[in-house]
Amino acid sequence: MSSEARRWAIRDIAADPVPAAGEGFPAGQPDELYGDEVFNLASMKEYLPSEVFAKLLRTVLERAPLDPEIAGEVAHAMKEWAIHKGATHYTHWFQPLTGATAEKHDAFLEPDGNGGVIMKFSGKNLVVGESDASSFPSGGLRSTFEARGYTAWDPTSPAFIKRTASGATLCIPTAFCSYTGEALDKKTPLLRSIHALSRQIERMLRVFDVKEGGTPEITLGAEQEYFLIDRRLYLCRPDLIQTGRTLFGAPPPKHQQLDDHYYGAIKPRVLAFMTDVDRTLWKLGIPAKTRHNEAAPAQFEIASVFEELNLASDHNMITMDVLREAADRHGFVCLMHEKPFEGVNGSGKHNNWSFGTNRINLLSPGKDPIRNAMFLTAIAAVIMGIDRHGELLRMATANSGNSYRLGANEAPPPVISIYLGEQLTSVIDEIEFGESGESSGKHRPMQLCVDTLPPLPQDATDRNRTSPFAYTGNKFEFRSPGSSQSCAGPNVVLNTVVAEALDEILTELEALPRESFHVGLQSVLRRVIHEHRRIVFNGDNYSADWLAEAKKRGLPILRTVPEALAVLTEEKNIRLFEKYGVFTESELRSRYEVYLGEYRTRTRIEGELALTMSRTLINPAVMKYLATVGRAVDALAENPALDELRRNASTIGELYTKLASAERMLESTLPGDNPEAIRGALAELRRLVDRLEKLVDDELWPLPKYRELLFIY
Repeated sequence: MSSEARRWAIRDIAADPVPAAGEGFPAGQPDELYGDEVFNLASMKEYLPSEVFAKLLRTVLERAPLDPEIAGEVAHAMKEWAIHKGATHYTHWFQPLTGATAEKHDAFLEPDGNGGVIMKFSGKNLVVGESDASSFPSGGLRSTFEARGYTAWDPTSPAFIKRTASGATLCIPTAFCSYTGEALDKKTPLLRSIHALSRQIERMLRVFDVKEGGTPEITLGAEQEYFLIDRRLYLCRPDLIQTGRTLFGAPPPKHQQLDDHYYGAIKPRVLAFMTDVDRTLWKLGIPAKTRHNEAAPAQFEIASVFEELNLASDHNMITMDVLREAADRHGFVCLMHEKPFEGVNGSGKHNNWSFGTNRINLLSPGKDPIRNAMFLTAIAAVIMGIDRHGELLRMATANSGNSYRLGANEAPPPVISIYLGEQLTSVIDEIEFGESGESSGKHRPMQLCVDTLPPLPQDATDRNRTSPFAYTGNKFEFRSPGSSQSCAGPNVVLNTVVAEALDEILTELEALPRESFHVGLQSVLRRVIHEHRRIVFNGDNYSADWLAEAKKRGLPILRTVPEALAVLTEEKNIRLFEKYGVFTESELRSRYEVYLGEYRTRTRIEGELALTMSRTLINPAVMKYLATVGRAVDALAENPALDELRRNASTIGELYTKLASAERMLESTLPGDNPEAIRGALAELRRLVDRLEKLVDDELWPLPKYRELLFIY
């Protein structure tokens, strides 16, 4: 790596940019493309006998157990469809604890014994697969020599075709577990948590005597943020290649201060990339809806229409893969690290979550007293669950990348609170205190199951972009998750803590006499709101005053990743997840070990790489510049510029001495197992290198600068 490589990369981009439009996009109108490469209900109906399709439909739509008798016919139909699409291989597509997706490809091809081959795919191949699990993280759930891991088909998430220039593969979404049955993945706990909350939704329909309320459904709409940078500049940055973020780099004079990038006109080259992404996603049955420039230069966002939670979570993982692959086709690199550039906006993944049935959204007010009572019961359960277990939501966002983003005046702080907005806060005030808010105009307590709520339109609240967990009309938006994270973790927590809260509330309501049900409901919700409303905060979550107020309220403030992850092993949380069948104690402890180990490993990698880059890239550039300055001083003699040159050389020399000291400090911390000490030493090293970047001759600096990475694409 050298300053010459950096200069050549910039010249290359200027002289030979990737064309704004390219060939190879999936052709056709969106309605023609949509779902073309998914074994969806239409494909199932076409390829399956009608009686088999009817049985499978119950499993897909109603989560009924799969009839093992139809597995062979489903497998045959899926194989025929996939081969028709050009697939030669199949894979059980799963989501291990690495946070990425995993695949092992097997060919349909099998020898026929006569020198030829047949294309074969059995029911057993479809339903269960065996994978070498020895290299996947398990946190002590299994020994390395116990290599068996099993994948189990998830029929509620349809199979799809993954297409590359090399061919096509049938991908079958699956769960992943050990030989002894422990969950080794992200999907299994998510499915368990969906079941736990769904049971409480069914109870709620019975308690409120709602006939034909529909099938329980939890939904998710994910907003995915990311950065795009030119591949040629990326290849000049060892830190981006190895860690996904810039370990060094001074913010340029102009970055996002003018707010001119947010929602700005999309550059043609980026629009070509986005078009490719949208069309690819549509063919995969992913309802990509929104695309736009985000706050920081070179930062963008894509969002999909709400879907059932398990499917939406899978679709978000596919979306991240598609973004990376499309970026490569267009000469970009897609960065999903939460904070790739210091001093400018980081990337999150806004988790828009709701629950109810396929007919009723329980987080949306209705038009009659019963529906509104159900709505307020659901809101009370959310308040109760988040107040009791806010530390678990914080834990679900804790990883190395997100630790650089959270609390950085662009993302919520490391303390969880709920934003309800003025109108809904007024309603819960009225329930708790009997006081009126401006929206109601009443002067007595609201009588649940009798009164109708004041009109609450879908967007009944202004947006609070500083809140980690905000009510936005018919859903809650959890803004803390990081862009690289799976949607599964945060939603496992949300489902479980709300299931517990609903369980307790509904148990009380079930014991009430029917003739005084609404009086009892009033009393229960009043108490719940009174006991847990400390979690409600409608102000500026970025302010220092809020942290002081949160501490006064007794809310947990978990600033570091190790602090946040430690709550996984607390007894009350173990009991919670075991009670609702989401995690066993051993599964929870394994995840603590896996996530903490990943944090330590990533921190060590960053420290070692920063030390190497400082010594092999930064130091030579500084020494070369000082040598150049020395020669200039000798040549200038009595020139008036001499004093300023000497002062500049003196400043750089002083920083260079401090840099050596910071290097030794970082080197001394690396042998230990203290990630926070490594991060502190790394921050000091970065501070000095970034100052040197602004002083050393631009022609000598070896790394592409932010003004190039963020603006040249």
